[in-house]
Amino acid sequence: MSSAVLPSRRLSVAPMMDWTDRHCRVFHRQITRHTWLYTEMVTTGAIIHGDIARHLDFNEVEHPIALQLGGSEPADLAIAAKRGQEWGYDEINLNCGCPSERVQKGAFGACLMAEPALVADCVKAMRDVVDIDVTVKHRIGIDDVDSYSFVRDFVGQIADAGCKTFIVHARNAILKGLSPKENREVPPLKYEYAYQLKREFPHLEILINGGIKTIEEIDLHLQHCDGVMLGREAYHNPYVMSSFDARYYGDVTPPKSREEVLQAMIPYIQDQLTKFGANGKGLKLNSITRHMLGLTFGLVGARGFRQLLSDSKKLANADANLLLEAWASVQKHQAC
Repeated sequence: MSSAVLPSRRLSVAPMMDWTDRHCRVFHRQITRHTWLYTEMVTTGAIIHGDIARHLDFNEVEHPIALQLGGSEPADLAIAAKRGQEWGYDEINLNCGCPSERVQKGAFGACLMAEPALVADCVKAMRDVVDIDVTVKHRIGIDDVDSYSFVRDFVGQIADAGCKTFIVHARNAILKGLSPKENREVPPLKYEYAYQLKREFPHLEILINGGIKTIEEIDLHLQHCDGVMLGREAYHNPYVMSSFDARYYGDVTPPKSREEVLQAMIPYIQDQLTKFGANGKGLKLNSITRHMLGLTFGLVGARGFRQLLSDSKKLANADANLLLEAWASVQKHQAC
């Protein structure tokens, strides 16, 4: 996708390990056309030494799409970023926010916030070899370092290396003692730090992330920052994004109904199972439908919808029309 036609990063869906794979992103794209989508984190080693198609393949419908990289070697990140651009991604994002132990051992993620000079070198190395934007996603601090000056100095140093877009998860990352799940919930949210970054660096694009759920909260944050990145709410309640195109991008095209979203996914699922199903030994129907369980969030009959799409016997049939059967169970409740 040409940078001339890329929408703004006013709204985006966070990179989430085991969640925002290519099937999830195609599903999300049926709900919103303009919201930016991010891959799960992909390590430089996986791209340089692994099956590159497995890690980088995506569907053209996913644009605008960003590739999130994990790594700390400038030369390796440069190679991975260049391959990402060649593969067609619209942005390269460096992970400086993931707090899990396996990321610490790999010397990337949130622990990199303690080494801003290295992060700056990484950003510069990537910017030297790609034309697309290089962005950084980070926390506001690590462990017990929670002063605003820490994140301000981090952003300032990386900005000097040419980075213009920062995605601020407004929590500290606790590198020892908390699980990744606890790191998303226990450290307190300090949205004011992100707001202050925008005031102090008005020329930078500052996106805010962390615990954001409602349209009202999004509207509030957009009064202070350039964009909002939704995480778990976009996954568990994806249809909240159905109003994004009109509300935040001025696109008056009516959004798909929930039923239309399901109908749009059927040919995609059939195509994927034909290509990669290997007669039941490869891709499974559940690998795609698991991302869709939240589509009926808040509706009467949502539980039955989830149960049908999680029924192992029905899933074993590898019939994409199970989506419509599940939707019919919801409509039954709506008619009561």
